[in-house]
Formats: sequence, structure tokens, C-alpha cells
Amino acid sequence: MAVFRVFLLLCLLVPLLGQAQRPTPPATRPPQTAPAGPRSGTSQPTPKGSPIKLLTAGELVGGDFNGVKIRKLITNVSFQQDDVFLYCDSAYQYLERNQVEAFSNVRVVQSDTMTITGDHGFYDGALRTARMTGNVVMRDPRMTLTTPSLDYDLNRKTASYTETGHLTDPQNTLDSQQGFYDTNSKVFVFKQNVHLVTPDSELNNDTLRYNTVSKIAYFNGPTRIKGKQGNLYAEGGNYNTKTRVSDFKKKAKIDTPNYLLGGDQLVYDEVKQYGVARGHVSLTSKKDNLVLRGDAGRYWRALGRTKLYGGRPVVRNIGSQKDTLYMAADTLISIEARPGQTTTRTILYAFPKVQIFRGNLQGICDSLTYDRQDSIIYLNRDPVLWQAKNQLTADSIQIRSKRGKVDEMRLYSNAFAVNQDTLLNFNQTKGRNMMAYFRDNKMRRVDVLGNAESIFYALDGDTATTGMNRVLSANMRLLFLDNKLNKISVLSNPEAKFIPPHELKPDDERLKGYQWRAKERPTRRQVLGKQFDDRPKKKVVKKKVVKKKATPATKRTTKPKAKTPAKITGPKSAAPAQPTKPVNKPTISAPAKPAAATTPVRR
Repeated sequence: MAVFRVFLLLCLLVPLLGQAQRPTPPATRPPQTAPAGPRSGTSQPTPKGSPIKLLTAGELVGGDFNGVKIRKLITNVSFQQDDVFLYCDSAYQYLERNQVEAFSNVRVVQSDTMTITGDHGFYDGALRTARMTGNVVMRDPRMTLTTPSLDYDLNRKTASYTETGHLTDPQNTLDSQQGFYDTNSKVFVFKQNVHLVTPDSELNNDTLRYNTVSKIAYFNGPTRIKGKQGNLYAEGGNYNTKTRVSDFKKKAKIDTPNYLLGGDQLVYDEVKQYGVARGHVSLTSKKDNLVLRGDAGRYWRALGRTKLYGGRPVVRNIGSQKDTLYMAADTLISIEARPGQTTTRTILYAFPKVQIFRGNLQGICDSLTYDRQDSIIYLNRDPVLWQAKNQLTADSIQIRSKRGKVDEMRLYSNAFAVNQDTLLNFNQTKGRNMMAYFRDNKMRRVDVLGNAESIFYALDGDTATTGMNRVLSANMRLLFLDNKLNKISVLSNPEAKFIPPHELKPDDERLKGYQWRAKERPTRRQVLGKQFDDRPKKKVVKKKVVKKKATPATKRTTKPKAKTPAKITGPKSAAPAQPTKPVNKPTISAPAKPAAATTPVRR
């Protein structure tokens, strides 16, 4: 009976033991993590791509390497995964990882459009990425890239390198320290020491995007383009290497042997040699230190012509610090003499509403021509010039300079000169034409040629007017001392009379055509404008105000001291000054022969 019981127990346990030894079905088996590849560093499972298929191999050796199953393939090895083919001389195929490590003459081809070659490669079929090292060359129908190492993502069709790269296409070459290439958009991104060479120019910067289809380079940061006709600089924009059109922004400049053109935005066509600039436009002529500034400008390099307009363009002719010429008008046109041309002169045109400021010389007119070759300024249509307390007007005026200083002025038709003395009297001279001569930027002589007529006041020192002289003559000469009328010489056929103060009538004190236009005299700020004022700004130092805590009234033990009133000083009393001889009374000299000249002139 006991034996029967043991036998029955064994019959019940045997099926259970057999079931325990049976393998667990796949549905109940815990998920297995794929072995990490050479570039795995995350805790997420590696995605599985389609298996890498072995196509050909001269010799196959299987085995384990450090516990990993591999295939060692030798001679004419080739693999395929979807649209990607891999060729090499020998390889290791990691079956469990779906990876291939290739050696010697490695070549990866995708869709017959992109090919990468190198000495060594690692292909991850799960991630569909390839890393190539050693003499890497990447080719597509539009470009060729060479680099020591390259990473390529076959899903995104993007490539990147970090160990310098050299790109070539049918027209250009490009070098950089780092690069990224999207084969879908055909756009390269280059960084660090970027150097682009085209048939006509060289570009250098640190960050550049280059479209291999449109051949347009986009940049952001300091960029320099060196061309056969000049150099370009900007800190943003693009450059079309095919059409050679630049669209520059941020401190854009064109630097040629004769000119420097800049602006906030600059579009320049190297083929047409034509440029358009906007925003804080400046043109610098290197030959004669001439600077033009405006809000907008156009540049015709082939014609040597520049036009500035908008925002009252300003001209600055750099001389000494105290004798810089400034000129403003609604429009400025600069024409440069071209090499080999003898008929074209270097000229500046300004119109309309011209204003001039130069030291103690100011002027206005409607239009102006500046012959920079001969240093002559022509003022047309109602010109007015002010020098110290002298005012000159005529139908047209010429200003001639030598060594950067005003040498003489020529007044043609209806010439009129007005000089204001210390008692605010207006000495006046008019004639057909006038010649004014300067020394050290001070008026020293004025010759009146034809129909000369003058009135000037005789002074007793600087305190009283003793009368007025009125002189008529064919020609006349006015001599100045320290910009003040000192002497009048009557050269031919003089007529002179003296009018005492009590006999003066309003009509006697004005010559026909007299106008005192001091209110129109431009200031430096008016000529330059606020945005073009190049004077150094004074630093305003704000004083720190230290607030003192008020002492409670209950704690005061002494009365506060009264403030001492500020002393007002003035001139000490002295005896009245004795009258002195007049020092600025102009004299009249005339030839001795004519009777009118021998008649003494009352003063």
C-alpha cells in the first residue's frame, strides 16, 4: 500500500517537473536590449533598421571576438541596405548589432547620386549612419568635398566634418575648419576660417552658408571679399558668386584704390560696376581727402560717378583742424577722373540749397561746382559769402584756394561788399566785378573793377561816428587790417564827398542793392546736421548727490550758521579814460593829378 502511494505521487510530480524545464514562450520572455554599438551612449534601445545584406566577398570567416559574433570578410566585399551600397577590401560584420566596419578603399553610395570614399569606415545599419576617416572624399553631381573625417546621416542625408574641409565645384573652391552639408537643400554651412575663392574674388569670414545650386553665399559676421576691382567688407548679407552681385548689410564698404564707399546696406553689381547704398552712406576720396555723407547713394564705378541724396548730404574736405571745409545740399554728385582719360576732370556738383562752412568763412547759393583738380569753387544763383564781418554777393562767385587755404575770390556782375564796423555801421562797396585777396584766411584787399561806388563811416576811436564818406570812381581798392576796413584807394576819376552825421539822411546810408543777410549765415551745426556732426562728444560727468540725514531739532545744541552771500565783483572805479586817436578810421588815397583827388576829404 505504501509503495502504491509513492508511485502515485511520482506520477503527479513528473508532469510538473517537465513543464518547469520547458523554455519560456517568446511572449512571456523579458525584452532583450540590443548590444551597444561604438557610438551608443544613451539608455534608450537602439532602433533597428533593415538588415545589412552581404552581397559579395572573396573569403568569409565567422567567429566570436570578445564575446561578439562577427563575420570577417576579405577581398571584393560589398553590402546593401535599402538604397545604400557599401564597398571595401575587407570588413567586420557585426550580425547582432547590424553594423559593419570597413577597411581600405571604402566606398558608400546612396541612390547613385552621392558617393563617399575613405580609408576606413563604420556603418551603423540600425541608425543608418556612416563615419568615414582617412582621405575622405564626398561627391555629388554639384560638388566635391575632401576632409580627414566625415559623419553622414543617410536618413536625413546630411554630412558634417570638424577637421577642416575643402569643397570644389565647377566655379569655386571653399575651405573651412568645420562644415555641415544638407544634400536635400544642397546647402553647406561652414564655420571657422572660411575661405571662398571664385574666379574673380576671395571671401574670408568665420560663418558662411553656401548653396551649391544657386551659388549664393550667405554670411553673418565680419566678412571680407577681395576682388580685382576692389575689396568689399560687411557684417551680414549675401554674395552671388555666379552673377557677382553683393547684397551687404551692417557696416558695408567698397574699398577701391581711389574711393571708399560705405553704408548700412550696400548692393553692388561687379559686372555692371554699379552700386546702391542706403543708411549712413559715406564716400571717401583718398586722393584729396574728400568725404561725402548722406542717407542714400548710387555709385557708377565705370563712369567714376557717385550721387548722394536724402537727409541733406554733406561734404567734408579735410584740411587743418580749424580750416576744414563743410558743404551741404539736397544732392551731391562726385565725378572722378578715370585713369588714362584727359578730358574728364575731378568735379563735385551740389544743388540745390547749398550751404558752406569753413572756419570764419560761410556761404550759401542755389548750385555749386567744385573743381577739385584746380581747387576752385564756383557758386551760382544768388551766392552770398560771409568772412568775419564782411558780406560778399554777386551774380556768381569763385573761391580759389592754395595749400588748403582761401587765396582769392572773384565776384562777377553786380558785385556788392558790406562790412560792419565796431559801431554796427555798414560800410558798403559795389561795382561791376570784384577781386578779393586773402592771406592766412584773412581778407587783406578788395579790388572793385568798373562803376565803383562806396560809402564808409569815419569813426572817432570806437566811440562815435564823425561822418560818412561817399566815393565814386571807375575802379577802387579797399585795404583791410585784421578783417576790418582800413583804407580806400581811388584809382581813376574819383568823386568824393563827406557828410556830417547831422546831415545824414536814410537814403544816404544805403547803396542801391544793399541787403544785410546775416540771418541766412549758416552755422556749423546747420551745415553738418545732427546726424553728421563729427565733433567729439563731451562726456557729462554726473555729480553724486550725497543726502545728509537731518538732525532732529531736539538734538541741536547750536544754531546753524548763516550762509555767507556770494561776493559780487566788478570793475574798480577809475578816472575816465582820455580820448585817443582813432585807430580804425579808413583813409582815402587818390592819384595826385585829378583835381577831385587833390581836394581834401573831410573826416
